[in-house]
Amino acid sequence: MNRALEGKSVALIGAGNMGLAMLEGWAAEGLAGDRVVVVDPNPSERLQALCTAKGYLLGDGAAVGGARDAVILAIKPQMLEAGTSAAAPFVGPQSVVVSILAGKRIADIAGRLPAAKAIVRAMPNTPAAIGRGVTGAFASPETSEAQRALSHALLAAAGQVEWVENEPLIDAVTAVSGSGPAYVFYLVECLAAAGVEAGLPADLAARLARATIEGSGELLHRQADVSAETLRQRVTSPGGTTAAALSVLMAEEGLAPLMSRAVAAAKKRAGELSG
Repeated sequence: MNRALEGKSVALIGAGNMGLAMLEGWAAEGLAGDRVVVVDPNPSERLQALCTAKGYLLGDGAAVGGARDAVILAIKPQMLEAGTSAAAPFVGPQSVVVSILAGKRIADIAGRLPAAKAIVRAMPNTPAAIGRGVTGAFASPETSEAQRALSHALLAAAGQVEWVENEPLIDAVTAVSGSGPAYVFYLVECLAAAGVEAGLPADLAARLARATIEGSGELLHRQADVSAETLRQRVTSPGGTTAAALSVLMAEEGLAPLMSRAVAAAKKRAGELSG
């Protein structure tokens, strides 16, 4: 077990896809017993089975309240009021509150949880479900090094964690990595559709597109010391088929400006979700 987790108590508010992924990561790290409490109004069978297996408390503040070392808000942004209300019984002066609500700022959380002093705003992404997520995080000035280490350990159970220097950068993180998996999945759709236009049967085009993205992602993972640019160049022979395709994708109105506009739109929307 990560030393930062030893002896710590945690309350998880919300155990949907992301919350459950984090909880499973903690379980894999060895976190077990009634020092972990989970609050979810509609617990899935998978959640109930995990809580039973690991001895986690599944209830609400009235039943299993009391300040915890860390309180994780893993609810949807539109559930801010209900979520912070459910979290309140677990928040004390020594608690660190970790929010993964897209667009909701530290001030939004602090205004609804006045007992909270240390607050971490984080944005994970869906590959957390397989332990391969990446999370951007920012800690309020009141957050101690120990609380930051605890937050890091809890978030890292679902993948890589990157800290940013100021809170507004979390909106950019949301636009790049938080929403990023959807961009990749859409790329698979587009590549498959292009394959059909080129004459391939639809099922074969879909398999080729999916396997290509899967393999390329794994190559990026295994060769982490090699830049994406270098990997691209290794695939591209001068005057070859890849170079012909890249001349379209890298044109003035190609993929780069399109991706820039997409990320800007997502960042703008993240800002609109605050409050």
